[in-house]
Amino acid sequence: MPTPTARVISTAALLSTATLLSCSLAACAPTARDAGRGADGGTATSARQPENRFRQQTLNWRDCPAPSPVQGGGEAPDALPDGTRWQCATMRAPLDWDKPNGKTLGIELIRARSTADADDRIGSLLFNFGGPGGSGVTTLPALATDYEKLRSRYDLVSFDPRGVGNSRGVRCLDPDEAEEAEEEVDQAPDDGTDETDALVEFTELTAAACEKNSGDVLPYVGTTEAARDLDLMRQVLGDEKLHYFGISYGTQLGGVYAHLFPENVGRAVLDGVVDPTQDMMEGALGQAAGFQLAFEHFAQWCVEQRCTLGEDVEAIVDAAVDLEADLDETPLPTSDGGELDGDEVLAALTGSLYSESFWPALLVGLEAVTGGDGDVLADLAEAIGQHGSGGGPDDDTTDDDPTDESNENDAFRAITCDDSSDRYTVADVGRRMPEFTKASPLFGPGLAWSALSCAGWPVPGEAKHPEVSAPGAPPILLVGNTGDPATPYEGAARMAEQLGEGVGHELTYRGEGHGAFDSGNPCVRDAVHTYLLDGKLPKPGTVCDPEPLPEGK
Repeated sequence: MPTPTARVISTAALLSTATLLSCSLAACAPTARDAGRGADGGTATSARQPENRFRQQTLNWRDCPAPSPVQGGGEAPDALPDGTRWQCATMRAPLDWDKPNGKTLGIELIRARSTADADDRIGSLLFNFGGPGGSGVTTLPALATDYEKLRSRYDLVSFDPRGVGNSRGVRCLDPDEAEEAEEEVDQAPDDGTDETDALVEFTELTAAACEKNSGDVLPYVGTTEAARDLDLMRQVLGDEKLHYFGISYGTQLGGVYAHLFPENVGRAVLDGVVDPTQDMMEGALGQAAGFQLAFEHFAQWCVEQRCTLGEDVEAIVDAAVDLEADLDETPLPTSDGGELDGDEVLAALTGSLYSESFWPALLVGLEAVTGGDGDVLADLAEAIGQHGSGGGPDDDTTDDDPTDESNENDAFRAITCDDSSDRYTVADVGRRMPEFTKASPLFGPGLAWSALSCAGWPVPGEAKHPEVSAPGAPPILLVGNTGDPATPYEGAARMAEQLGEGVGHELTYRGEGHGAFDSGNPCVRDAVHTYLLDGKLPKPGTVCDPEPLPEGK
């Protein structure tokens, strides 16, 4: 399982800031998956006819059960405050879209019906919250209050993309086996060939396990296939256009959809925009710089709080680098019998930079660890630095039943490696390491080594980066955050350029954390609401300023 540092690599790279490539593989020549497709992203007429059985299906909506272990476990979603109950259904889709008469798989959906009457209802608004690998079926109810205003004119709909959760979720190593193997692996080797060999061995072991346990689905979990599933959802849900809200990796999925089906795009918002011009290594390098910038912003806030971590930003950054190195060498025992090591420090830092609201807790944790108390940072690493957990840090099932764990990390790897044709070696990482260290002495090494995540992968990737050109599509609102660590701000401008003239419409948020809408910023939310509900875009060049973070801890 990748560490949280590795997990933020974008597949647009994943999961994000380099010079534009003048001619990508996807742009210069059709891929094998594009062969035989028409301009609408479908296949030729003779091949499309068997797909009608999928378009004509009727979904059997039912009250949602509790999430399955592969979705992360937990309780069934509560009804919304007005009594609206969450409904779930399974949509059948071709396993291989190029062979619609072949095997099928189920795509799990969830919805909350709109409060609007028939005259005011626009249709369904489909959400993808990123990852890749996150279960939309579990995420949408958890975040529903943030999107309640949109339910005034839309049914809110999300889904487990293929390979995720209940949609034929990819499984690799057994959770117990993975945990045991991870304990022997340093995700950022710095002590010579033994640590490097162990990381490569673990990566290849994971790839082999993925092939053994999920080999039948691995070739078919990429973003192109997911985009075709989106268009099937549009039709099965009865919508003429796809109205869409994509966050983080979800912006890549939205861009690929717009490329395949430009005439079917409705009102679409992409928030926390990945850079579609980058390969995996470039994306990792961009994120190294993004997380470094975000940590420096945290450090500046810390100085303004008169914290004890250092007298200025440089001193605080240096202290964090030293802390990670020291605990990588000699972990700090915690009160529960565990220990805080360098990887967990990076997990706590990375997770805390996803939202400015976590900064006060991070400050408490860093000040405590200087006094020999690692409990707060260890708790942060578990609660917000860990992806794919089957529960929160206080949920007994997390420790007592390791199989009650989502497949988010396995799906992340599978989708990333299905999308990206990059297969890097230890030598490749070594050549690029000086660039990563220069970009971020704190986050750079781990992000550089995470480029090995597709080593030994049994399925060839589609291209170096996604094709998102969408001439003829209506305007798509792109929300970029100047302080975003995971999808740096420059990605929005590059997505706009790649979508084509008149398609990408940018909105800037001068904030912190990953994405913008989730921050709760009134300016951002008003712009998004106005576009999705009324069809009015913000004025070109609109900039939303942040609200100040409260003082204190």
